[in-house]
Amino acid sequence: MKTSEQRFIDIIGSSGNSGNSGGAEADVATLLAALRDWLASLDAALTTGRIEAGGLQPGSALAQRIAALHQALAQQHQQREAQWLALAPARALAQRFEGKLMVLVFGKFNAGKSSLCNFLAERFRQHGQAVQYFHLQGGQLLASDEAFHEGATETTARLQGVCLGDGLVLLDTPGLHSATDDNAALTQRFLDSADAVLWLTSSTSPGQVQELDELARELRRGKPLLPVVTRSDVIDEDEVDGQIVKCLRNKSDANRADQEADVGHRAADKLHALGVAAAQLKPAVSVSAYVARSTGADAEAMTGAGFERLYAALLELLAPALAYRARKPAEVLLHHLQEEVEAPLLNQTMPALTALRQQVQEELDSLPARQARLVQQAWREVMPQLADLLEAHAGVADVAAVVAALNAALQQAATQHAQACLDSHILPAVGTALDLPADLGYDSAPTDGLPAAYEKLYETLGAAVQDSLQRMAGDLAERCAARLQALDQALQHKQQIILDGQRRLGQIASLLRGLHAGANQLREPAQEV
Repeated sequence: MKTSEQRFIDIIGSSGNSGNSGGAEADVATLLAALRDWLASLDAALTTGRIEAGGLQPGSALAQRIAALHQALAQQHQQREAQWLALAPARALAQRFEGKLMVLVFGKFNAGKSSLCNFLAERFRQHGQAVQYFHLQGGQLLASDEAFHEGATETTARLQGVCLGDGLVLLDTPGLHSATDDNAALTQRFLDSADAVLWLTSSTSPGQVQELDELARELRRGKPLLPVVTRSDVIDEDEVDGQIVKCLRNKSDANRADQEADVGHRAADKLHALGVAAAQLKPAVSVSAYVARSTGADAEAMTGAGFERLYAALLELLAPALAYRARKPAEVLLHHLQEEVEAPLLNQTMPALTALRQQVQEELDSLPARQARLVQQAWREVMPQLADLLEAHAGVADVAAVVAALNAALQQAATQHAQACLDSHILPAVGTALDLPADLGYDSAPTDGLPAAYEKLYETLGAAVQDSLQRMAGDLAERCAARLQALDQALQHKQQIILDGQRRLGQIASLLRGLHAGANQLREPAQEV
């Protein structure tokens, strides 16, 4: 009867797991097309739904915020293009190993990543399988004859990996907790290439689940996670040739079971908090590569060191990992769209649009008070001039001269105060024609050197000024309100474009997860994005 190790190596060593069915490839191709259509439709809708600041003064707060909105959208577009280019090494890595299962070996420094990878490589060699180490240098994957360096401190300064047989690639990356930012950035760049994750946690401090925060993005993408408790051994004393010597022995079954259960519970709670499906978490297993090596790595040693259980767990990991691999091209594009297109729109553009709409509403609410102030200030400026004009022309009772001068003063005052009270708007030429009766005249003609009386004329002209200002201010306020309401509708439309895009991308993501099926569900009218 074959051991779990032999069964696993036989499967990986053959090419039987490397292909996808034609149906699966067709489904992924359909989803890829749907994702590309989504982006093209969204871009077209956002461009068509451009917010115009026409009619607003360029220096006004509203116009500046609209300009800032368009600038932010342009920056988002540039950043997403740059991010897609930055993912090119990860995509190239995936293509370089197309058809192979890629497993990320994750853990903080000193978790035993290199040791485990080397030991698994040794086992594959002993079973007659090809083993090829490689590392990334200068953007190129270079083959290496040397195994990974194993040390007491972080030693992986570059992405490195090993191909096992024809079907498995282990990626040993610079730890996300390592000292240099370059290491962490390098790891993040290549996470997309992985189909499954082995989370290594040392038995000296097992289950440090805060490490999983670094994997939250990947785990939310549906990749299976297998916790592996490494260095599951203890220092013991033994007598050799009459001398007491210290040696490493496997931890007891009970101790291992307790640690595995604890790590499993901690990980389950953490994944729940991260919003990750519980089914992605596999039961933890404990191993000691050191004890397996030092005791000859025969069947008994392998079982005692936990590797038979590890291989059994890896066999269970194959199905979900292969399922992820089958949809990986669409997953990679989906993640890019979610993180570099959708997220900025929801987290940056939507709040900016909401703030703009609030500002537009405040501007609308302020229009009645601005209209009243315009009338009041222009009235206060014109009416003292009216008395002087009537007095100046009373000697000859020249009403036409009074009206002409009054019209000029009214036009000037109305224009000046309209621009001041409605300073956010580009205003049309102000019209202030006075509506006067045909028989308008002084109250009496000049007599015996006395000027004509004009009390009633003053009242008539004052009422005409008030009426003209009210009509003029009302017309301007109505124009401004219509402009603001159109602007608010445009802002609301852009918000709806983003929300429709979010809904549609969620539908495609659900289809990708296998929750729905059918290519006919991937198409909707273009206007719905």
